Amino acid sequence: MRVILRENIENLGKKGDIVDIAAGYGRNYLIPKRLALQVTPSNMKMIEMEQQALRKKYELERISHQTIIEKLNQTRLTFVRKTAEKDVIFGSVSAADIREVLAERGMEVDKKKILLEEPIKRLGNYTVPIKVFHDEKAEVKIEVLSEEDSAKEKKAPPVEEKKELAEEKGEKVAGEEPEESAERKEEERPQVIEEVKVEKKKKRKKEEKETEEEKIERGEEKPK
Repeated sequence: MRVILRENIENLGKKGDIVDIAAGYGRNYLIPKRLALQVTPSNMKMIEMEQQALRKKYELERISHQTIIEKLNQTRLTFVRKTAEKDVIFGSVSAADIREVLAERGMEVDKKKILLEEPIKRLGNYTVPIKVFHDEKAEVKIEVLSEEDSAKEKKAPPVEEKKELAEEKGEKVAGEEPEESAERKEEERPQVIEEVKVEKKKKRKKEEKETEEEKIERGEEKPK
C-alpha cells in the first residue's frame, strides 16, 4: 500500500513523504489515526495538494526548531560526583539526570531523545547528542567533576567567569579598560603633550624672571 504521511513517523518518514507500507499497518493503524492517507489513481491531484501543504508545514517546524538546536549547542552542564580510584565516580550521570538539569534551565527534552549510549561513570568532558526534530540533532557539552575539583573552582573562579559576572553587574574588571576609554585616551594624548609643553615654558619664564629680579636686588644688573 502506498500512503502519504501526515505526521513525522519514526523510521518511516516525514510529513509529505509518500511511502510504501504493509496494507495491514496502513488500514489498521496509520489511516484510522489520521497519520497517513492512502494514495490511489483517483486522488492523485488531491494528494499533490496535500503534499505541498504538508511539506510547507514541515519546513516551518524545522526552522522553528533551529532555535532550540542552537540553544542546546551552546549549553554546558556540570555534574559533581564523589569519586573512587582512577577517576571512577560513585553512581553515574544518566539521561534522566541530563533531562532534569535541562528542565531546570527551561529546556524540556524527552529522555528518549537524549542519545546517551550508557550512563557516564568517569570524570571528564563529554558531548551528548540530543535528537530535536526528525533527523536533526543538537550536541550538549557535559563536564563531570569530583567534589574536590568543584570546591577548588568555587574558591577561584576563572578569569572569564569573573569577567562575565562583572559585566552582569555592570562593574569593571581589574586590569581591563573599556575599548572606548582607551581610544579616547589615545585621541587626547597629543593635546596633553602640548599642554605639558606650555606649562614647562611658563615655568621656565617664571624662573628666568625671578633670577633677573634677584640680580637687580643685589645690584648685579640694572633694571630694564
